[in-house]
Amino acid sequence: MIEISNLQKCYGDTKVLNDINVEIKKQDIYGLLGVSGAGKSTLLRCINGLESYDEGSLKVNGVEVKDLSENELRGFRKNVGMIFQNFSLLERKTVYQNIALPMECWGYKKSEIDKKVKKLLDLVELSDKINSKPNELSGGQKQRVAIARALTLDPQILLCDEATSALDPSITNSILSLLRKINKELGITMVVVTHQMNVVKQVCNEMAILSKGKLEAKGRVEDIFLDKPDVLDELLGHSQHSFTSDNGIDIEIIDRNGSQKGSLLSSLAIETGVQYSLVWGGMDKYRDKVLSNFIINIKEEDKINVIKFLNDKNVEWREA
Repeated sequence: MIEISNLQKCYGDTKVLNDINVEIKKQDIYGLLGVSGAGKSTLLRCINGLESYDEGSLKVNGVEVKDLSENELRGFRKNVGMIFQNFSLLERKTVYQNIALPMECWGYKKSEIDKKVKKLLDLVELSDKINSKPNELSGGQKQRVAIARALTLDPQILLCDEATSALDPSITNSILSLLRKINKELGITMVVVTHQMNVVKQVCNEMAILSKGKLEAKGRVEDIFLDKPDVLDELLGHSQHSFTSDNGIDIEIIDRNGSQKGSLLSSLAIETGVQYSLVWGGMDKYRDKVLSNFIINIKEEDKINVIKFLNDKNVEWREA
């Protein structure tokens, strides 16, 4: 649905997007992850035509965005909803009026507006706040209003620019659940810009990591976190090598499909007679799957037996 090829964007002599290649499938939830200044929001603004790009191609449904005229861009943006970190609600208007605003600007009939606004309020579970003003709402409720407003024109794409960064963890989880619900029920393609790794783990199928305007990694969310490319160190604030030992051999065991059971390490000790040390281990939830990886330390002379055991069990491993 969104095809980005060799995209380049400069501000003066500074290249803020450098050779970006990303494909986002229809009805997918795609994450753009990176620290502040990585180029995530700039790429998002190129997708909806708010920013131009200097070289390369960015197509939405086969249409090159940079080739659209001003009038064509207006119609194009009708199909692209957007939500922001700061909600961007009008304080003097009620919840109903904030959600109705895009439809009013496009000249919809009052009866259509009324029907749509009430339907969306039900979707975001805020029907009881219909006449409230933004200053009477919590942060999570404000973001729900912003999401409803972004859906009023029936967009095919919803762009989320750090939409949960200003919210506490429990509210963040409820907003992410709402986004997944909207994606499932309405079939809207979503692009989620964030620096929060838990956000992409919870809602995204695929992701890309940007650093200093460059695309450093892309693929399935669980594959990127299990494969641990070096760019993750920048986001985690530590090196993956900090979990390894100075002596012996470290073996990392990886569960990429959620199929391994807790008895694996016990079986390793019983069947091989090898004594090992558990250096590090962790489990993470990726959407609806719980996957794990852990590192064990063994003696050099036990390496052949351990590797044979893991291969016989069809367990993915690598030297850490």
